[in-house]
Amino acid sequence: MPTYRDEAIVLRTHKLGEADRIITLLCRRHGKVRAVARGVRRTSSKFGGRLEPFSHVDVQLAVGRSLDVVTQVESLHHYGDALVADFALYTSGETMLEVADRLMAVENEPSQRQYLLLQGALRVLGQGTSDGPRPASMVLSSYLLRSLAAAGYAPVLDSCARCGLGGPHEWFAPAAGGMVCSSCRPPGSARPDRACWELMSALSAGDWPATRGVDAHVEYRTAGLVSAFTTWHMDHGLRALQMVPHG
Repeated sequence: MPTYRDEAIVLRTHKLGEADRIITLLCRRHGKVRAVARGVRRTSSKFGGRLEPFSHVDVQLAVGRSLDVVTQVESLHHYGDALVADFALYTSGETMLEVADRLMAVENEPSQRQYLLLQGALRVLGQGTSDGPRPASMVLSSYLLRSLAAAGYAPVLDSCARCGLGGPHEWFAPAAGGMVCSSCRPPGSARPDRACWELMSALSAGDWPATRGVDAHVEYRTAGLVSAFTTWHMDHGLRALQMVPHG
């Protein structure tokens, strides 16, 4: 069988038979790939511990009929090591993996941007930003906004998402696509204060210096808006997101 090699992040695993697992990978060059890791659940397996969620690996795969087959794995980094002792960090990381899996709906469709966004977000979650540490929920909000934008679901933050009238406007409606004017706002729209709008814009751009010293209440309200926007644009609710603590 022909083989190929790639860098990848393990998104999730499923048991297959008595000793195998199906591994879902987000690869740098090959997009989302589901592959069988044979005998990986046996204690004698050479690479069982390298194929757990959050693992960053160099993997070789053989092309199969329905699923590819893992033939070799080298561990590059395990991002989960820095997250397991902290509930907020771990659930935020789990949400990132789930979102990446959902956004990459078509297998074997390359998206280096989604790969790099996930890798960078997991690194920042465990090690801190280039401007110092930030709350887990803030790092998650930035990842959600940027990964959704890469998938074509960027929230409108500078004009009305419905009529296009230049902003700023006072209202935010996930179902409408972001900022809306008073004439277009649907029932149930949120009314963020200026600090929330500024934080959302900074997180969308990955501008960490602009998030310095943000009030905890502002971060809490902004995380709620981002969560609502994300949930709306996913086909189903995100299980991990419901567990992420805010505030």
